[in-house]
Amino acid sequence: MAAPLVLVLVVAVTVRAALFRSSLAEFISERVEVVSPLSSWKRVVEGLSLLDLGVSPYSGAVFHETPLIIYLFHFLIDYAELVFMITDALTAIALYFAIQDFNKVVFKKQKLLLELDQYAPDVAELIRTPMEMRYIPLKVALFYLLNPYTILSCVAKSTCAINNTLIAFFILTTIKGSAFLSAIFLALATYQSLYPLTLFVPGLLYLLQTRHINPNSAAAVHTCENEEQSLLDLFLGVCHDVCGKPSGNHLPLLLPSQLLGFHPRSLWLYINVFFYTIPLAIKLKEHPIFFMFIQIAVIAIFKSYPTVGDVALYMAFFPVWNHLYRFLRNIFVLTCIIIVCSLLFPVLWHLWIYAGSANSNFFYAITLTFNVGQILLISDYFYAFLRREYYLTHGLYLTAKDGTEAMLVLK
Repeated sequence: MAAPLVLVLVVAVTVRAALFRSSLAEFISERVEVVSPLSSWKRVVEGLSLLDLGVSPYSGAVFHETPLIIYLFHFLIDYAELVFMITDALTAIALYFAIQDFNKVVFKKQKLLLELDQYAPDVAELIRTPMEMRYIPLKVALFYLLNPYTILSCVAKSTCAINNTLIAFFILTTIKGSAFLSAIFLALATYQSLYPLTLFVPGLLYLLQTRHINPNSAAAVHTCENEEQSLLDLFLGVCHDVCGKPSGNHLPLLLPSQLLGFHPRSLWLYINVFFYTIPLAIKLKEHPIFFMFIQIAVIAIFKSYPTVGDVALYMAFFPVWNHLYRFLRNIFVLTCIIIVCSLLFPVLWHLWIYAGSANSNFFYAITLTFNVGQILLISDYFYAFLRREYYLTHGLYLTAKDGTEAMLVLK
């Protein structure tokens, strides 16, 4: 499988290198869908210029990146294009090996449940096979590297790509079972943006499961508390030692959010990310990786200052759940909505800012539609996942008491 992965990496790097050398690079770097005030490369260059002049980048209201980023590119600014291409490649490689190990765990768990007769007798067509799962890691890397959203973020040199890399390595180290490395990468990702903090819960649940601890067991409460306390202490320690400097994200003057519009009534959505963690943890405590996928999608949808790079990260996981396609209800319509909205972003922006034939509500409406499409898409995956799990234990062909076909209603 190494040769196909290398081929995908070569194609992805070639596409990015060609776009970097084209006239489109400057146009892409200014697109509000691709960069935000918190991830714009121009803001990084401005911060570096201020630092070279002996002025604190945080003394004004222009630079909002973290100190680690500014010190990183202080030495690598001449190789910025190469850094972002390597960053994307590392993200894809991390996801490739993470999903490869995750598939092994899934297959072993499925085999154990079959031996214990935990599945209904008529669900043979729902059982996953090694041949079906063989190419999933490669598809994940392909979906990430050749996703137009990922390519645009790389060409624009959006620092969102770096945050995606940190999250990808957090997922990899979590699936590998390394609590120490997992805490380090989660701390670094949270240092870049506060929202990855919500991934602590699914990461903890997965680490508990790798130690063969049943989250539902009362006997596991003490172990869970000790594990959580040790991981939390480790996480906070890494945050203090590595990320102790102020990030500058508290500066007051920020521009309107791009992909979620900037209407005042949307301010409540900025803290909405954290509201879903506990309900999802209760419902998906036995499926932490799917929980992690849903939480990453929630972050991409509801975070403040989202960009298409955030969307690209959770879209890379779609091949992992290809066994849910038969249960998805509106996949074609929702895919069309996301594609059409992506094409209309620059059109309505031009009509508003340059042509003057539209106002801000046009652009706000299309961003809102884009996010509604994402919400419905993730809800569809969530419904499909729960439906398949129900069928596995209760049987695929349900009948009512009178012998007629039963209708499944999930509550």
